[in-house]
Amino acid sequence: MRQECHELLRYAREAITDLTGLEPLCPDSPEWYMQMATIPLPPCDAEELKRRLYDNHRIEVPVIEWGGRQFVRVSVQGYNTPENVEALVRALEVLLS
Repeated sequence: MRQECHELLRYAREAITDLTGLEPLCPDSPEWYMQMATIPLPPCDAEELKRRLYDNHRIEVPVIEWGGRQFVRVSVQGYNTPENVEALVRALEVLLS
């Protein structure tokens, strides 16, 4: 199950970095992340993005600001599905445009 979660997170990380065009924070390796990853976002209002993800899309995910940059922290557990990841990516595509 742990490996399946990692592969789903790997897919999420790749899809979000493809969407934003931003470089990931760490190499694509289970030595750097397993089931949770922090992924850079383009400049945005982190609190507003987090609120709109939940209010408009019913997606609850931490969106944080650190060092003047914004990030989404994605965590994948056994109950998450590829459809959950797709929903997050689609919502980010809409909200970040």
